[in-house]
Amino acid sequence: MGRSSMAEVLLLTGKPGAGKTSLIMQAVAGAGLKAGGFYTEEIRSVGTREGFRIVTLDGRQAVLAHVGISSPFRVSKYGVDTEALNSTAVPAIRSAISDADLIVIDEIGKMELFSAEFCDAVIQALNSGKRVLGSIMLGPHPFSDRVKRHPRVETLIVSRDDRTEVEERISGWLKDGPADDQRRDLPAHGSG
Repeated sequence: MGRSSMAEVLLLTGKPGAGKTSLIMQAVAGAGLKAGGFYTEEIRSVGTREGFRIVTLDGRQAVLAHVGISSPFRVSKYGVDTEALNSTAVPAIRSAISDADLIVIDEIGKMELFSAEFCDAVIQALNSGKRVLGSIMLGPHPFSDRVKRHPRVETLIVSRDDRTEVEERISGWLKDGPADDQRRDLPAHGSG
């Protein structure tokens, strides 16, 4: 956890419901930086979660996963629409790499990792030299484990009990920026 002065990429991790997305969005709103990318939000009906929506920071939306989607890609009861991910989240990441000061990727999780295009866009963001703020799945996965080991990545575990401390760390990181260190790129998806 002591690498925040060097990390260009800050990824929050923790159990579902810990508040990772709200911490990211709160930090982005107060940062005063040109941010691009996406976040995910729950789709609820009568208090029951029915799926997840991708929302880009420039206002586009798509359904990422839903109980009503028939797909070969499934996480729990949700069918995952990889085409929605490829046509919404991936362009938002690539646009942020070109045009933004801060790239937001919320999240690098099981649903998103069904898409090779998404994984490639994440690698491009990590290797862009720009700051990336996002969230990543807590559990093990070959791709997310590689991302967590990237030399410019710092992960912060979020729980309901330490939200204020994490909020202060994110705020300080956004304000101070990372120190320049030697760039070591992560190989493209599938080659490492």
